[in-house]
Amino acid sequence: MKVDRRSFLGLGLGAVAGIAVSPVGLKLTDDSSIWTQNWPWTPVPVDGEVTYESSVCSLCPGSCGISVRKIDNRPVKIEGLAEYPVNDGGACLHGIAGLQYLYDPARVKTPLKKNGDKFEPISWEDAISIVSGKLADIRNSGSPEKLACIADKEQGSVSALFQRLLKTFGSPNFYTMPSLDAYLELTAAALHGEGQTIAFDLENSDFVLSFGAGIIEGWGSPVNCFKANASRKDRQAKLYQIEPRLSNTAANADKWIPIKPGTEADLALGLCAVILKNNLFNTMATSNFKGGVNKLAAMLQKEYAPSKVAEITGVKASDIEKIAALFAKAQMPVAVFGKGRGDGAQSLKELAAVHTLNCLVGNINKKGGVFVQPKNQYLKFPDESMDSVADQGIAKAKTGRYVNQLFEEVNASAKPVVEALFVYNANPCYSLHDRNSVQQAFGKIPFVVSFSSFLDETAKEADIILPSHTFIERLEDVPSGAGLAMTVVGLTKPVAKPVFDTKNPGDSILLIAKALEGSIAESFEWETYDECLESVTSDLWDSLSESGYAVITEGIPEGSVTVNVSFIADNPATVQAQGDYELTLMAIDNMRLVTGATAVSPFAIKTVSDTVLSGTDSVVDINPLTAKGLKDKSFVTLTTPMGSARVMVNLNEGIMPGVIGMVEGLGHTFDNKYVSNKGVNVNDLIGPVIESGSGLDAAFGIKAKISKA
Repeated sequence: MKVDRRSFLGLGLGAVAGIAVSPVGLKLTDDSSIWTQNWPWTPVPVDGEVTYESSVCSLCPGSCGISVRKIDNRPVKIEGLAEYPVNDGGACLHGIAGLQYLYDPARVKTPLKKNGDKFEPISWEDAISIVSGKLADIRNSGSPEKLACIADKEQGSVSALFQRLLKTFGSPNFYTMPSLDAYLELTAAALHGEGQTIAFDLENSDFVLSFGAGIIEGWGSPVNCFKANASRKDRQAKLYQIEPRLSNTAANADKWIPIKPGTEADLALGLCAVILKNNLFNTMATSNFKGGVNKLAAMLQKEYAPSKVAEITGVKASDIEKIAALFAKAQMPVAVFGKGRGDGAQSLKELAAVHTLNCLVGNINKKGGVFVQPKNQYLKFPDESMDSVADQGIAKAKTGRYVNQLFEEVNASAKPVVEALFVYNANPCYSLHDRNSVQQAFGKIPFVVSFSSFLDETAKEADIILPSHTFIERLEDVPSGAGLAMTVVGLTKPVAKPVFDTKNPGDSILLIAKALEGSIAESFEWETYDECLESVTSDLWDSLSESGYAVITEGIPEGSVTVNVSFIADNPATVQAQGDYELTLMAIDNMRLVTGATAVSPFAIKTVSDTVLSGTDSVVDINPLTAKGLKDKSFVTLTTPMGSARVMVNLNEGIMPGVIGMVEGLGHTFDNKYVSNKGVNVNDLIGPVIESGSGLDAAFGIKAKISKA
């Protein structure tokens, strides 16, 4: 049975109009409907006492508070938690479907060991013994730096335990997947110094200039953005959306500004040039500029005059002048960077160029502007016990700054660069560009340990899987992030007993550390993760345990901010799309799909529009002028330098000529018939393009061609 998509109109309007959805009053989200869809692996609860328990959703960086309805102590429904600081009762489509992950067919039910091409169940004792034995061999060989770890994020106590294990082991090779949080910190480091991050006060801004940020398509903290956007009309605030495609955010904006893909940095610098030339900048703010202000002004006037920028970007010179004036003269303007959800490939030049606009108009650390503040450091771990092996290993150079560079190093070397790899809450074999190269790198790493809850594309490459509880089954701190104006640490609680033989990943790390003995074991003094969490959050624990959250920072940061413009003044090169074809394929984020470690739920994928997924075929947006006579809903072969795919055409005048749009989040290949083998993974068709200087994968798209299938 397929759910009628029209019945999800309310959810769609929540995304399009920016209205957070919860409590969800739709027929398909009442108790009986949730449990009677055609998903036989989901058990139907018996009648019993109805209770509610609060927790936090960690499916995305939004970190929304949730209320879990339980019948006879079994969770049956998730809603947004009223008065939670991040979402105040709102919930997105994925949050309300979170219970499906408990019984997902792809869940890993017990520790697994790879035997040839298949996995066989083993005990936790045997699994920990194998992992610790392999690690001991690596350390005893004198190469502790050949242990690496990839996690979804840097923040939080579980990630901190992974980092602590690597440090005491003797490895500097801890990596995170691309994320908006990481880009915020990188931009702050480039312009303001290390140890800073950036937040946006969208709820109070009167002019939001968005450079492709999907404000109502999953950017940042999605529900918080929904609410900020929903109040925009009442506040008489303006939203200008700059991107090549008429997205939901662009359609909801006061003005959509089509732009050639990959030229957003050029437009941002063109706007900066106009603001400087016409003396529209804030003189007090620019007094804090350091590192070649005169050089910056001269470079901008020479290289980014409106006429030149118009030719590069496709935006009229007169519009550039008008937008610059409107932005500079607004009372509380804010320029937002991070295309789509903000967690895909991004260019540091673009991030810094857009943020320079905020710095020029002086709306830093002011209401309705941009907050530049220290990264939150709420965890208090005791000092590590380091032996000579750890000291020597940790002093060695990291194998590439970013995760994509790690895989490049692995593939380029004839000898193993990494002897053992931990992967936690990440799916690089699906999420990164050029999946074939990523899988090739995994094949060259002798020992891979996955801590995944699901047998996803990356877990299938592992030698050992130590399965983790889902967020419904475990205790964990969940810091807010992704540009939110306040910092909140929430507490995910085990609102359901573990369904399978899984563990909290924090407990898995403790077991490994203790098995390694010596100084490593001494650095992990806690018997359980729960004990560790209470200890390292001692200053917050009363609030976390009683209220379910603690507010770390709120309000407007104090003090002026120094701006180092040397990076922009040097005018780094703009990243170009790979290939020689005439068209440009760009990836599109869709609120109803997810692109991170966890695949979309069966519930959510049934809401995906026929203009995104038709049956099992990916649908791509093509302007009728680009299609050159191709019929709507016809099939074509889409070819890039990375490969080809059969896709369906959706003629759409809301995408610029010469551009093809394909939605991310489809094309999974692991064993889940409800979400796998549906559509194409766009990352198979886009290769990485490394930005000179930053080392980031900044591939906004790739050159492509279409031909009749």
